[in-house]
Amino acid sequence: MPAPLWLLLTLLPSHAHAQSAQNILESKCFQCHGQVQASGLDLRTPESLRKGGKRGPAVIPGDASKSLLYKAVRRDGDLHMPPGKTPLTPAEIAAIETWIDTGARYESTPSAASQTWWSFRKLQRPTPPRNTPKPIDAFHLAKLQQHNLTPAKPAGRRRLARRASFDLHGLPPSPQQIDAFLNDPSPNAYETFLDKLLDSPRYGERWGRYWLDLVRYADTSGFETDHFFTTAWRYRDYVIRSFNTGKPYHTFVQEQLAADELWPHNIDLEGTSKFPKEKEENQLRRIGTGLFTIGSFPIEYTYYGDQFRAEWQADAIDTIGAAFLGLTVSCARCHDHKFDPITQRDYYRMTALFAGSVEREIPLGSLFDIQTNTRGFPLLAQAEAWKRMARSRTRNATPEARAELLRKLGEAYLRAPDRMPTAHVLGHEESVPDTHILVRGDFKNKGEKVEPGFPAALPPGPPIREPKDQLFVPQRRKALAQWLTSPDHPLFARVMVNRIWQGHFGEGLVRTPNDFGRQGEAPTHPELLDWLAAEFIARGYSIKSMHRLIMLSDAYRMDSVATEDALARDPGNRLLTRMHRRRLDADSLRDSILATAGTLNLKMGGVGVIPPLSQEEIQAARMPNLWPAHPDPAEHNRRSIYLQMKRSLTLPILQIFDAPDSATSCARRESSTVAPQALALMNSEFAAGQSTHFAARLRKLAGEDKQAAIAAAWQLAFGRDPSATERQTASQYLSAHSLDRFALLLFNMNEFLYVD
Repeated sequence: MPAPLWLLLTLLPSHAHAQSAQNILESKCFQCHGQVQASGLDLRTPESLRKGGKRGPAVIPGDASKSLLYKAVRRDGDLHMPPGKTPLTPAEIAAIETWIDTGARYESTPSAASQTWWSFRKLQRPTPPRNTPKPIDAFHLAKLQQHNLTPAKPAGRRRLARRASFDLHGLPPSPQQIDAFLNDPSPNAYETFLDKLLDSPRYGERWGRYWLDLVRYADTSGFETDHFFTTAWRYRDYVIRSFNTGKPYHTFVQEQLAADELWPHNIDLEGTSKFPKEKEENQLRRIGTGLFTIGSFPIEYTYYGDQFRAEWQADAIDTIGAAFLGLTVSCARCHDHKFDPITQRDYYRMTALFAGSVEREIPLGSLFDIQTNTRGFPLLAQAEAWKRMARSRTRNATPEARAELLRKLGEAYLRAPDRMPTAHVLGHEESVPDTHILVRGDFKNKGEKVEPGFPAALPPGPPIREPKDQLFVPQRRKALAQWLTSPDHPLFARVMVNRIWQGHFGEGLVRTPNDFGRQGEAPTHPELLDWLAAEFIARGYSIKSMHRLIMLSDAYRMDSVATEDALARDPGNRLLTRMHRRRLDADSLRDSILATAGTLNLKMGGVGVIPPLSQEEIQAARMPNLWPAHPDPAEHNRRSIYLQMKRSLTLPILQIFDAPDSATSCARRESSTVAPQALALMNSEFAAGQSTHFAARLRKLAGEDKQAAIAAAWQLAFGRDPSATERQTASQYLSAHSLDRFALLLFNMNEFLYVD
């Protein structure tokens, strides 16, 4: 019988024990106990090894049984290393035991690359496996060939048109769009089709929705009070506009972090009655900082200034960590991160970047506009007077007198000038408060004072020089923006191209898009991920350019039908043997129903719309009086992105189909299959009402011709003609049921709910 590995290890020369143990430490321990020195422990040199960290010496050379490092890797007691669910193997533990017992000597200097996790390493541009005009496909096919697999056949044009339209617009293509694509004989027909989709304003609405999920957008604060953010919609419109105009991603992020510090300006006039164009643009940039004014907060945080500041700064850093860094930095708020090289000190140095920043409401206009709007008009004063009188007299006024007062109040209000538009953005406090490490995250338990800075495991940011003896205007968020968007940052481009890839394939190359750390999944195609990230930087961080690059690849144009071999050997489609089949998310489903029914209102922007609720839904609402439906029925059919997002009450049709919890960053919506979804599509007032509109649209197109109505229904709902069998089944159904019922049936078909 062969000797066990641990016994063979004991027979090796001592330098072999050292090299083996050192390799284990480099690959499994240096990430946290290298440069980052989690818990004060650095394992990279013999001196720091013996010195140990907060718990004392890590090893006692010559005696593994009494060494803290050995106990930790054996998981004896409370300390389990490495953290997580995967311990060292028995052979690795035996190697470390023998190494300590033989003196715990290092035979070489640890390599720099071995001290970092894959996503922390400097981005290098890999060379594609073969010279081809389509590098994505070169990487993709090379991975398949390693496993003796072949990709699925190409998808047909109709299927491709539907896939691309939902990817870029979140809406089905119209029959006219499909016909134009099918009948285009040009070899560039598909490219032309994509360009039209990217140039449409519907694109910004779709990809703006992804972004708003990611940065936990909502129109209310959540919790019991659920206060309304009166200008949050301006940030939503800023996001949509940024995607539609093709704003470079690094500029988009810089604006949200520090537009006021990177593009400072005042709004004084410059010898003209018009607002200077450059200042107007800078003002629009500043709306991006509204990202940090829409977090989920209970109003009770404001009872303690230190608590509100601590929670607000934590929300800012947690959002940045999830959305921009792809890291769970929030885990380091109370203690050093258990899995990633982020210490508690790192965390509070990052929160210090927001010390001195505060929410401000600013007017959107010129100095002339401000002066004329805020100096008061007689009509405005009259309206205020009527309001005060109405409040005092309506308490005891039977009903006619009250109605007369309200009428006069309304007339005065309508004659009064409109309130000047404003936005809630970031500004600066008069002085910058100190930042302390909060022991266990408790704002009342302040520890060591820290200065603003960045995680030690990542590249250093620009220096933050501030006078110590006088007041100053902080430039900390500017430093954060410059550090984060630097081409040398290892995470910034990787994280975003992974999100773009996920938007087209349903899964990212890293399937945990908000966690590029040790608890997340490793990339399925690491070379492809890095090539895409390098290409993203080379293309000036153009998101639209990356859409086009990915969607022109053969990998994207694969069919969703897999071979039996691929299903057996790649059941999770991790190797991309075929295209993922995906269910529509809540917003796309609702918008597609409206589009198919012919009722979709494509008006853009403005205050969030509150649609009506059914009587049952109103009864379930905690405070139904805070859900006043918009008085214009046409507004109820706006795209879902323009509906008001109330944190304490999500529109039921969206909630049933997995609308995200907007309290935290949502990197990818869930796609559940539960009975209430079918019940909602069959029985809800929304589905029934829209099926009536769909039937009316079919009557307008086909008159009383049943076969023409069936053909039109298939074209509008599925983008194709019905088969002979489908025609026969539909005809039989219409013989026994109304056209309204038939329209409702189509909304409930899998082909309507899923995209291949």
